[in-house]
Amino acid sequence: MAGNRARPTREIQIVPPYLLGLRLDGRRAIVIGGGRVAQRRVPALLAAGAEVVLVSPEVTPTLEDLASRGELTWERRPYRDGDCDGAWLVQACTDDGKINAAVAAEAEDRRIWCVRADDAQASAAWTPAGGRVGETTVGVLAGGDPRRAAGVRDAVVDGLRDGTLNARHSRHKPVGVALVGGGPGDPGLITVRGRRLLAQADVVVTDRLAPRELLDELAGDVEIIDAAKIPYGRSMTQEHINAALVEHARAGRFVVRLKGGDPFVFGRGAEEVLHCVEAGIPVTVVPGITSAIAVPSAAGVPVTHRGVAQEFHVVSAHVAPGGAGSTVDWEALGRSQGTLILLMAVERMHVIADTLMRYGRSPDTPTAVIQDGTLQSQRTLMASLATVADDMTASGVRPPAIIVVGAVVQVARQIEMLRADMGRTP
Repeated sequence: MAGNRARPTREIQIVPPYLLGLRLDGRRAIVIGGGRVAQRRVPALLAAGAEVVLVSPEVTPTLEDLASRGELTWERRPYRDGDCDGAWLVQACTDDGKINAAVAAEAEDRRIWCVRADDAQASAAWTPAGGRVGETTVGVLAGGDPRRAAGVRDAVVDGLRDGTLNARHSRHKPVGVALVGGGPGDPGLITVRGRRLLAQADVVVTDRLAPRELLDELAGDVEIIDAAKIPYGRSMTQEHINAALVEHARAGRFVVRLKGGDPFVFGRGAEEVLHCVEAGIPVTVVPGITSAIAVPSAAGVPVTHRGVAQEFHVVSAHVAPGGAGSTVDWEALGRSQGTLILLMAVERMHVIADTLMRYGRSPDTPTAVIQDGTLQSQRTLMASLATVADDMTASGVRPPAIIVVGAVVQVARQIEMLRADMGRTP
């Protein structure tokens, strides 16, 4: 009889996710957990303009630094019910599945989108492998396979850069250690080669000043070792960094040592290369754009200018003039008329300025201070050599900042005046 006919079995269909670009500028994003996963996610949220609130008893050194710089709010305690209130997006990033489940349940109850880092299938939202080329943002999901998603993303991003859209993966995976200069901070200023090697890494040992947004582009199974050195705060010793490079490379993993600026400009890059070579580990060095030149350039300050300055001196001022261990000839720099580019000088600018003036630099020498160079938070302070230290204190200047002393700063002022006049032209 017709009533006894077996009904056809319906195939269970996997519903694809709906990709959406969230405009988070000025909107609250809650991150529960302060470990390596949170360290990946937070920079991308900050780059999107989100007001990030981080809830965790402990955080990585890099996240602690972001909190101390006022870039996010850190609630130094465990998660508790009600933390999702007022959020537009929640990221559950702890290493405790029960806590993540509780966070997700609270967000679900309040109809807030929540990403669970530990269980994709139980997560209401997924974070795609993302990349940015100019004004174009690429997001890729690959059915829960983060490395494949990252690979497709990289192919699209590279193709957008060179106009070919060809996959960038090579047949042979790199070996050993790659020492990659990440540039002055803007993730778009890392070299193409450096970015490609970073995408192929099994382990990334990263500095505080390396372009942090690039970490969120890595596949989920890439191990990130936080080697941040916070000024006058937490740090990973150079000996431990050297040991980690060799240990992971010997285990067959491809290691990228991601450093800010150029690895051989006040970056201890040569020390790390020597240590790896002595241990028999092959090392590839990828130069980076040094912040010593790039940051002044981003602020419109040329380090040389025809008829004004035909020489410049880059100085690490982590040791004050006259301090034990200083190898800088401050008397010669005081007599010189060339451009001075001072790194790590914020805390010692009073004694540096006094020393330069004592040895011949005019108190009226134009001076520029560029904080957070090439980042969205970049700001520039113009002063004279005689007043710059007090002006820095009054303005709350903090590291990282680069100080430029010399007549070239006046050229930057002229450029700004011309731009201002152009803006007033009807």
